[in-house]
Amino acid sequence: MNNLTDYKNIWVFIETECGKAKNVGYELLHVAKELATEKGCKLIAVVIGNKIRSVAQDAICYGADSAIMVDGEEYEYYTTDAFVNAMATLIEKYKPETLMIGATNNGRDMGPRVSCRVKTGLTADCTEIAIDAETGNIAWTRPTFGGNLMATIMCPDHRPQMGTVRPGVFKKGAYDESRTGEIIEEKIHTPKEEIRTRLVERVNEVAESINLEEAEIIVSGGRGVGSAENFAMLQELADVLGATLGCSRAVVDAGWLPHAHQVGQSGKTVAPKVYFAIGISGAIQHTAGISGSDTIIAVNKDEDAPIFDIADYSIVGNLNEVVPALTEAFKAQKG
Repeated sequence: MNNLTDYKNIWVFIETECGKAKNVGYELLHVAKELATEKGCKLIAVVIGNKIRSVAQDAICYGADSAIMVDGEEYEYYTTDAFVNAMATLIEKYKPETLMIGATNNGRDMGPRVSCRVKTGLTADCTEIAIDAETGNIAWTRPTFGGNLMATIMCPDHRPQMGTVRPGVFKKGAYDESRTGEIIEEKIHTPKEEIRTRLVERVNEVAESINLEEAEIIVSGGRGVGSAENFAMLQELADVLGATLGCSRAVVDAGWLPHAHQVGQSGKTVAPKVYFAIGISGAIQHTAGISGSDTIIAVNKDEDAPIFDIADYSIVGNLNEVVPALTEAFKAQKG
């Protein structure tokens, strides 16, 4: 068991690719800042990548007290061996009490590898984070049993306390250009022979082109859309709005759209400015994944559909009539 008193401060991993940060890192800084204030400790951003000093500075502007930076060509693209080596080396040197990682494809790969390397636990795919009032431990909450229950997990005996957190669950805080903080550059080199994978070619897959987590407008359809062919109608509305097409789990289960489009607890958690829920009844697994949306517009023929309980604007009607009317109205507005 670790000597718990040796560990202090909250870390947030800021994921980058080609020198650019993924939004989830800055989102986590917002909630982590609140927890650090509550615990009376420092919030430190950890940035691993290539040519990332500006990302480290941005992390401070988003609320970090300081940033630790590992900069090198071997970190241009994510590889398990290089990133796990860098993060585990930093943890062993600085001993953070808590480490938050975005539950992206890369974060879900790196998190458990790091936790195993430093002999601690990890709670995966969290949707809520708080401090337990009795113990002071981080209380990580995540969906379980297919999203039907929420489990709260703590790691009382080992450090750091680690969790991966879904993108879109928390919103980024305000960007304050006046904030200053130390940027500590750590020289951690991972030799090529220790990196067992290499990038041969990069192909923009469907999953990468459907960026639901960072979309400002999402047009999402459910079982009520009726068929795969009818999603062309929703895609047309999405195209007019410059929106991303989403769907419920029932649509993926029916084979109408790939899983990359799925919104909800077993899909992507989203927080757009506007979310259109079309033909979606509003099961808890779906609504939990869209609760961060600024405005929810629901279209359903069932006036008692649960989705209307959380919608800001409700349209009761046949979506085959409503959606084309919306599309034409937005076209006319654009001009």
